[in-house]
Formats: sequence, C-alpha cells, structure tokens
Amino acid sequence: MPLKERIYKDMVEAMKNKDNFKKNILSMVRAAILQVEKDTQKELDDEGVINVISKEIKQRKEVLPDYEKSGRQDLVDKAKKEIEIMLSYLPKQLSEEEIEEIVKKVIEETDAKTKSDIGKVMGKVMPMVKGRADGNLVKEIVNKYLQ
Repeated sequence: MPLKERIYKDMVEAMKNKDNFKKNILSMVRAAILQVEKDTQKELDDEGVINVISKEIKQRKEVLPDYEKSGRQDLVDKAKKEIEIMLSYLPKQLSEEEIEEIVKKVIEETDAKTKSDIGKVMGKVMPMVKGRADGNLVKEIVNKYLQ
C-alpha cells in the first residue's frame, strides 16, 4: 500500500477511535503532501511523501530548543509526540554506527582528507541515507572524520 494511502487510512482510523492528537498530526501531514502535489502538479510517490514527512520532522526538531529555553514543557512533549508519530511512517532510521560506516566508506572512495571535502562527502552520503537519517547527525559524523 502506498505511504500516502496508509497515512489517510490511519487518519480515518484515528477519527473512528476519537484519537484527536493522531488525527490532527496525520491531517497536517496529509495537507503538507497535498500542498506539495498542488505546487508541483505531480502526484508524489513514496519517496516524495518521505521527503515531506522528513521536512515536517525537521521543523519540529528545530523548535524544540526554543520551547525548552522558554520552559514550555507542554510544547516540548507535544512536538516530541508529533515527531514520534511521523517517524513511524519513515523507513527504519539508521543508527549512528551504521551512518559512520557509510561515511567512512564514502570518505575512502572519494579520498577526502580535510574539511574542504565536506561537500563532496555529504553529496554522496545524503542520497544513500535519504529518509533514514537526520542530515545534521550525518554532518556531525562527517565533520568528526574530516579534521
């Protein structure tokens, strides 16, 4: 079943179960998907849907520190719960060790040595981990290996 269809069915199921939180987050994800489809005038495949979900997760992760600084634990908890729900629609996330293995392999293949080679390494690593790893984590790991 296509991912977009699964999200819709889960949203309907959440409505039936009166799970307003899950219904609202899935409705928001679905609206974001439909907006991208309208803007590009193309129907998104699973990869496109994964990109939209990843972007939504990234937005929430970016505001977490602000919520924590302002002492809004309610908003922190809400954002974390939203992230958790959205992550369930992404492919299994890679562990740090798995990302490190990919980064080491790419560094070896590209013969990267210094920080000036970050772009070259990131350009090869990101398509390999798309939807399965946070870009900031990948960048941290690349930076760690390119001193």
